[in-house]
Amino acid sequence: MPVPFESFIPFAIMSAMFVVTGTGIQFAQNKRNEGKGVRYSMDDWDRKMMARDKQLTGSIRGQSDKPVAPEEFKINSVWKVYDSFRNDFL
Repeated sequence: MPVPFESFIPFAIMSAMFVVTGTGIQFAQNKRNEGKGVRYSMDDWDRKMMARDKQLTGSIRGQSDKPVAPEEFKINSVWKVYDSFRNDFL
């Protein structure tokens, strides 16, 4: 005759695995987004601002409140690469 508490051990193991995987996914998303919430429904403007933030701060989620861009901003633009590439082949 089976004892009712025999199923508690497998149930606890399965529940622990759900908790471990959920916590792992949450940790990975948190590290990827630098502790900020996940962005949903991004449009073209948001993507352009993320590219701008990447150039200004070196991080997609980082933002800067300085009114003047750093000196590196002049040379790390993708448009300069595009213009030189276009001028070489046209």
